[in-house]
Amino acid sequence: MARKATARQASAPGASSEDKATGFTPERFEKELQDLADKARSDTFSNRFLGQLNIYIRIVLLLAFLALYSHVSQLNLSPVYGSIPSSIWHTKLVMGGCFLGWAGNTFLRDSLPITPAKALPMVAVCIPGLQHFLAAYSQTFGAQWGPVVTESLTLLPLALFTSASVADYWEGARLGMLPNFVADAGPGIGSWALFKFFEGQVGVYLPRIMGRLLVFTRLGFEIILSVAYMAFSPSKYLIYAAFPFLHTIFLNTHLQSRAATQSLMSSLMTDNWLFIERRESVTGYISVVQSIEEGFRVMRCDHSLLGGEWISHRGGPVSEPVYGVFAMLEAVRLVESAAPVDDKDAKALVIGLGVGTTPSALVSHGINTTVVEMDPVVYEFASKYFDLKENNPPVLQDAVSYTGELATTAPLTYDYIVHDVFTGGAEPIDLFTLEFFQGLHSLLKPEGTVAINYAGDLTLPPPKVIYRTIKQVFPTCRIFREMPPDAESLKTKGMDFTNMVIFCKKSDSSPLSFRRPTTKDFLQSPARREFLGLPNEIPETAMLIGGDEGILRKNETAKLAKWHETSALGHWSLMRTSIPALVWEKW
Repeated sequence: MARKATARQASAPGASSEDKATGFTPERFEKELQDLADKARSDTFSNRFLGQLNIYIRIVLLLAFLALYSHVSQLNLSPVYGSIPSSIWHTKLVMGGCFLGWAGNTFLRDSLPITPAKALPMVAVCIPGLQHFLAAYSQTFGAQWGPVVTESLTLLPLALFTSASVADYWEGARLGMLPNFVADAGPGIGSWALFKFFEGQVGVYLPRIMGRLLVFTRLGFEIILSVAYMAFSPSKYLIYAAFPFLHTIFLNTHLQSRAATQSLMSSLMTDNWLFIERRESVTGYISVVQSIEEGFRVMRCDHSLLGGEWISHRGGPVSEPVYGVFAMLEAVRLVESAAPVDDKDAKALVIGLGVGTTPSALVSHGINTTVVEMDPVVYEFASKYFDLKENNPPVLQDAVSYTGELATTAPLTYDYIVHDVFTGGAEPIDLFTLEFFQGLHSLLKPEGTVAINYAGDLTLPPPKVIYRTIKQVFPTCRIFREMPPDAESLKTKGMDFTNMVIFCKKSDSSPLSFRRPTTKDFLQSPARREFLGLPNEIPETAMLIGGDEGILRKNETAKLAKWHETSALGHWSLMRTSIPALVWEKW
C-alpha cells in the first residue's frame, strides 16, 4: 500500500518532469500490476502441465504423420518404379531431410515468412500432384534416379519441415531438471527413435488394411494426411493449398474413385489400351489391362507382371499364356516315374496363383489341384478375367505358415508341387530358404516331382544360391530356361535376366527324365506345343560353380538381399520392354 501511495504522489500534478518523460502514469502502473497478478494466477501447476502436454502431443503427432508418409511415399512410387528401386535411397533421403531440418530450424524460422509448422500443410498437400507429374518422366529418369528425384522434391521437404517444427517445439519444453548432456542430446535422439518406432509399427499394420476402403489406398492416405496437417496447423495461408488439394481430388487419376477411373480408362483407350479393373491389396497395386492392338490381357502387381493370356486364342480348353514359362511348369506331369500315376488319381499343390495358367491346365487334365495364394485380389481377378479353373477352394494365406503346418499334419500328400511365386526382380526370400524347401519335401510323395519357377539374372549370385539350396533338399534336378540367352543384352548390359524352371525329385536312384508330350498334353495350345518340350536346358555345372555364397537359410537372408537392387533394376528395364512406359506410369 505504501508503494501505491508513493506512486500516486509521484504522478500527482507535482510529479517530476522525468517521470512524465518516461511515460510513467498511474494507469500504466496499475495495468502492469494487473498483468503480473493475472500471470501469477494462470501460472498454476495444471496450466503448466497442460502447456507441456500440448508440446509433447504435437511432437508425437508430427513424428507419427511423417512415419506414415514415409511408407505411403514408397507405395506411390512402387507402381512406377517397383518397391526395391524405390527403397534404395529412401532412408537416406528421410535422414537427410530430418538432419537438415533439425540443424537449421532457427534459420528456417527466421528466414521464412511463416513458421515451419505452418508451412507443413502446404508441403503435404502438394506431394500427390508432384508425384503424379513426375511419374510421366519415369522413362527419362530411369529406375535408379526416378525415385531419388521424386522423393527429393516431395518427402525430403516434408521431413525437413517436420524436423524443424519438432525442434521448435522442443525449445518450449521444460528440460531444466535434466542433466545438461541429456537436455542437449535427448530431444534429437529421442525424436529420431520415436520416428523409427512409428515407422516400424506402420510397416506392420498398414498392409493389413490396404484396399479395405477407398481411404485406405495410396492416394487415400495422402489425402488423409493432407487434411491432418491442415487441422494440425491451421492458418490463413491454407488458401494456397486449395488448388493442389482440388487437383488431387478431381484430376489425379491415381485416386480410385469412379470419376478418376473413368478418366484413366479414356486416357488409356486413346493409346489402344483397355483398362479393366484395379485394386490395392496386401501384395501391392493390382490391375488388369489389355492391349487392344496386340490382343493380350495381363495382370500386374506394382511394376511387374503376374501373367497374361492371348484374348484372340480364347475358346480352347485353357487360355493361351503370353509367357512360355507357365506352360513349362506343366511339364511336372511329364517326369517319368517308377510308379506312374494317372491324372485322375494325382494330387497337386500350386504355391502362387498369378493369372492361374498352370493350375487351370492341371485341373483340365483332371488332377486334384489346390492353390495357395496370399493375395485375395489376385485370386478374384484371376477368376473374373482369366478363366481360372478350380476343383478345390483356394487357400488364401501365407504359403510359409500354411505349408509348414501342413508338412506336420499331412506329409506325403502330393504327387506334384508347383512353386510359382511372384518375384518382381527379387525373390521373396522366405519362400526360397532351406527350411521352406524341406517342408515341400515332406509334403511330396516318394515318387513325386516339384517344379520351381525362378526369375532372375543368371550373371548374379542369387540364382546359384537358390539352386544350391534346392539341391540340399532335392538331390536330382534339371534346369530349363524360357528363352535362349540374349547375346546382345549380355554384351551391352552384362545382364542375362530370364524365367527358368527347376524340376526335382526326392530320389537320386535314377536320372530325372521326361516322357514325350502328346496331343492331349498340349490342350490345343500353340504355347504348350512350343514349350512343353523344354528346349532350353541349362547345364547343372553352370549353376554350381562359384559356391562362395553357400546356401540360403531362414536366418541368413541378408546374403541375397544385397543383390536385390541390381536384379530389380534389371527387371524394371525388362518390364518396360514388355509393356509401354505410359501404362506403368498412369497405373
